[in-house]
Amino acid sequence: MATSKRQLFIRRRMRNRNKMRKTAGGKPRLSVHRSSKNISVQLIDGVQGVTLASASSLEGALGVIGKNNVEASAKIGAVIAARARKAGVEECYFDRGGILFHGRVKALADAAREGGLRF
Repeated sequence: MATSKRQLFIRRRMRNRNKMRKTAGGKPRLSVHRSSKNISVQLIDGVQGVTLASASSLEGALGVIGKNNVEASAKIGAVIAARARKAGVEECYFDRGGILFHGRVKALADAAREGGLRF
C-alpha cells in the first residue's frame, strides 16, 4: 500500500525534530508553521512546555496581512528575533518541521540570524 503525502510529511517532521532534540542540550526550539496563506513561528521551551515568544503574518501591527511571500517571512523572522531577545533567549535550535529549508522558511531563518538569534 502506498504511503500518503501527509504520512510522509509527518515522518519527515518527526525525524527532523527527534534529531534536533538529541543535540539541543535543553535549548528552546524555534518552530515554524507555513501554510499556503500565512507563516507563523514560535519559540518553545520544551522542558517547561511553554511558549516564550511568537510571531505570525496574521498580526495586524506587522503590516503583512494577506501577504505570504519572502519579504513577509523576512519581516516575521526579524520580529521573532527581537521578541526572543526581549524574552532573554539568544540561542535556540531551528525546527522546520517537515518543510524544506528553502524560500520562505529560509528567508525567515536568515532574518532571525541577522536579528541576533543563533542556531
